[in-house]
Amino acid sequence: MGSKRHSQRVSEVVIRTRADGARELRVNGVFVMDDVETSSERRLAELVLERGARDVLVGGLGLGFTTRRLLEDTDVRRVLVAELHPAVVESSDIEDPRAEVVVGDVRTVLAEQPDASFDAVLLDVDNGPDFLVHDANAGLYEPTGVADAVRVLRPGGTLAVWSMADSPALRDALAEHLEDVQAEAVPVRLQRRDEAYWVLTGRRSPGDIVRA
Repeated sequence: MGSKRHSQRVSEVVIRTRADGARELRVNGVFVMDDVETSSERRLAELVLERGARDVLVGGLGLGFTTRRLLEDTDVRRVLVAELHPAVVESSDIEDPRAEVVVGDVRTVLAEQPDASFDAVLLDVDNGPDFLVHDANAGLYEPTGVADAVRVLRPGGTLAVWSMADSPALRDALAEHLEDVQAEAVPVRLQRRDEAYWVLTGRRSPGDIVRA
């Protein structure tokens, strides 16, 4: 797994092993994720694999479950991951020549990519649009941020976004630029309760003309 570095916002990142043996990621004291319930992170990858994605850009490495699920598919050619926090990258044990991690803001990484260069863009940044750890990430989920992601999608490509909750505002932002916008609830078990996380998707029109 290759990596390179951009400048990034300074945050307190803690990856620890809890008393119950689970690994946990916290940013600025806020719980982000653990390795106990990972079905929604894996589902984020599966939704685009089911649509034949081969070249994928991932915003957010986290504990690596989305990226690992992508790499389980031998048809996947390339996974480019943008991760804001160097400590998260340093803790990763992903070793696959198809994967490259860039330390930096996902919008910066998106801006550096050629037009129509990916089959899918996956965003698992912060806790989704409505439960932000970094207020600066809000723009990623607004129409201009969605447009940044859509630009690098090939015609027919998919933008998929992980969220703690369904988000009507995000659905509207996706619908400004994409077709077939959907929101899928992913059942999860949290602290002995049945809950759901969400994956919202939209598809770039297969008929879009990409100018060279």
